[in-house]
Amino acid sequence: MTIDSAKHLIIGGGIIGCSIAYHLARSGEKDVVLLEKSALTEGATWHAAGLVGQLRSSRNTTRMLQKSVELYDRLEQETGMATDWKKVGSLRLAASKDRMLEIKSLATMARSFGLEMNVVSPIEAQALFPLIETKGLEGAAFIPSDGHVDPASLCQAIATGARLYGATIRQGVEVLGFEGKYKRLYKVITDSGTYDVENVVLAAGMWSRELGAKLDISIPACALEHQYIITEPIPDFTPDLPSLRDPDRLVYYKPEAGGRLLIGGYEAATVPFGQEGIPTGFVRQLLPENMERFTPLAENAAKVTPAVNEVGIRQVINGPIPYSADGDFVMGAPPGYENLFVATGFLYGIAAAGGAGEMMSEWILEGRPSLDLWPLDIRRFGPHHGTPGFMYPRAVEHYAHHYKLRYPNQESEVAREIRRSPLYETLRLRGAVYGSKNGWERPLWFAPKGVNPVDQLDFLRPGWKQYVAREHHAIRNQVALIDQTSFSKFELTGPQTFNVLQRLAVSNLDKPVGSVIYTQLCNERGGIEADVTITRLGENHFYLVTGSGFGVHDSDWISRHLPDDGSAVLLDVTSARAVINICGPKARKVLQAVCTDDVSNAAFPFATARELMVGAAPVRSIRIGYVGELGWELHIPTEYTLHVYDLLWQAGQEYNVVNAGYRAIDSLRMEKGYLYWSADITPDYSPIEAGLRSRVHFNSKTDFIGREALARQKDSEPQRKLCFFVSEQDLPVFGGETILLGGKVVSLATSAAFCYTVDKTILYGYLPSALVGQTEFELEAFGECYPIKKVKGPQYDPDGNRLRT
Repeated sequence: MTIDSAKHLIIGGGIIGCSIAYHLARSGEKDVVLLEKSALTEGATWHAAGLVGQLRSSRNTTRMLQKSVELYDRLEQETGMATDWKKVGSLRLAASKDRMLEIKSLATMARSFGLEMNVVSPIEAQALFPLIETKGLEGAAFIPSDGHVDPASLCQAIATGARLYGATIRQGVEVLGFEGKYKRLYKVITDSGTYDVENVVLAAGMWSRELGAKLDISIPACALEHQYIITEPIPDFTPDLPSLRDPDRLVYYKPEAGGRLLIGGYEAATVPFGQEGIPTGFVRQLLPENMERFTPLAENAAKVTPAVNEVGIRQVINGPIPYSADGDFVMGAPPGYENLFVATGFLYGIAAAGGAGEMMSEWILEGRPSLDLWPLDIRRFGPHHGTPGFMYPRAVEHYAHHYKLRYPNQESEVAREIRRSPLYETLRLRGAVYGSKNGWERPLWFAPKGVNPVDQLDFLRPGWKQYVAREHHAIRNQVALIDQTSFSKFELTGPQTFNVLQRLAVSNLDKPVGSVIYTQLCNERGGIEADVTITRLGENHFYLVTGSGFGVHDSDWISRHLPDDGSAVLLDVTSARAVINICGPKARKVLQAVCTDDVSNAAFPFATARELMVGAAPVRSIRIGYVGELGWELHIPTEYTLHVYDLLWQAGQEYNVVNAGYRAIDSLRMEKGYLYWSADITPDYSPIEAGLRSRVHFNSKTDFIGREALARQKDSEPQRKLCFFVSEQDLPVFGGETILLGGKVVSLATSAAFCYTVDKTILYGYLPSALVGQTEFELEAFGECYPIKKVKGPQYDPDGNRLRT
């Protein structure tokens, strides 16, 4: 029986669901309904600690959290509801030299994000939080606009705001199931009846995964136990203290009413909750305290704030908190449905809720948020991420490392070896140091004989650089083999395939069979949704290759534009073919030695593909690459991979062939000016702004998604342009550093690396068009400023190693 309808039905009455309802209603949307199976806040919101920090490693995630603070600043006046929001700042201590380097890096990042963050001395930190012990401290960071809040009061105020703007909130209504067809949900079935719906949002916290399973949607979100204590009153307690974090001691503090402290932390071995399903009737409940697990944190807290040794513990809280397979939020539109949205896995949901609700409202109403939130997008996950064997070990590991020092490029150590190339063991025995990407084991670099094949990480001088330099030079001067099996690979077939792709791509795909087209797929605003290589195998048969971590995202973008009649079909063939990239000036000689087909430039020109017999193996050979040298991607039926590799390796001995990894690819591609989706190009940027104007074929194509927006940019000066910068020094850079002009922030480095052919540090960054004529800039990295020079373009030309200045 249908009892009601909703244009926007939100499932979950925690702070995230309430915020989504608030922002939808505030934007003028009618018929916004939120269902909560118990009462508001009674999942995880009610026992959350309530810290509100804004700085995260992603610029747009930070901006989203800044939007939370903007909401909390006005909410009490807007709704008349008290929230106990205290904008007293946050203090982050550094008790080691490496942690101080991290803080300086965070300060640099914060500056590029437009967030005030001050690096202070131990004495200055103690003045802000008099209870701390300064012995052993190197310094601290203070963010004045952070704060803390009472989570339940905040959630109720947001819910009140939602009601004021016309949203309906119904408590005591449990969702039992769904009905839908043709990629759309039409009904939501509850214990009180059935709702007709236009859009559905799963914001049910730790229950979201179970709801997703009813829709055959994998949501890699779970719950873990988290504990904190509340002390008895502390003598001479200073009012309006900032929140405090000491990541070296793994603890955090929130001042409480009555001169008490809330103290929590992230221990090494927390326990998953609900691994076999959330217990029936689990509502506003806590879990048994585990002081044995909390004791190391309590001992650390006693060192940070000795005053807590003099008071007792008033209460111990152990409750389940949301988490995800990679420790970050799970947001957006999952593949498979046109009107389903997800917002869950919020470890720091109180800090995120205000901004996350606004972003989700935009996602629902406009098809995408105003900020590119790829680091939080559910499409970053593959099928394995939601399995118990992957999700829980990774979630527990991320929890344990929440405060632990993490060096740039540091990899997870658990739930590894999920997806392995046929070359995995061969390359491991030849010194491969593996990293993990979307479950794949991928060689990062190769340790020579006598060197332990373990990643050598550091903030300033990572040890892996010397070995990557060897691989880099081999590709520039000799020949190398790179295992790129982890590429996401798709085939598109059917009578409408050409027409579909022609509308999606900015480049003209009306090329002969065997053509290879590097192109972008844009949205209506001209932002780059995907950066792909498309090979034409037949009139309506195409082979599409994209990055290892982008397969779900890119295939979803394409699938949402396929006709419903099955006249164009997308098939994931990632597992069907391994990929060996043979590259370098000697690549042709090595390939020709194992292949009877002619691979001369005349017979096999750049940007074409052919079927070759390499030894006894049929190989789809694509002459293209990402390192700026002669090369082929050899797409090999999986069972032939070792055969092809062995032939190439033996033939390459005459030319000093080496194995190379992904860290070498990064320095090589930056010398050549090649871009990386999710860093240099994203839905926030267009091909015109990114210097990819030549890929946009206005004259030979009549229509494609984003054409109108791109045409406007072409006919007028774009507001910003991607620029190239160099330094003569080997700078400690990893991307995200601040670019300055005259002491003012003008950009950030989208990518950065030391490049060994040109012997310079190269950086990319977008500049406002008015500044493009400037050449002398500065880069801030780890709190130090270095002169950098803007140059005209890529620094390496394989036809003469020409440097452009």
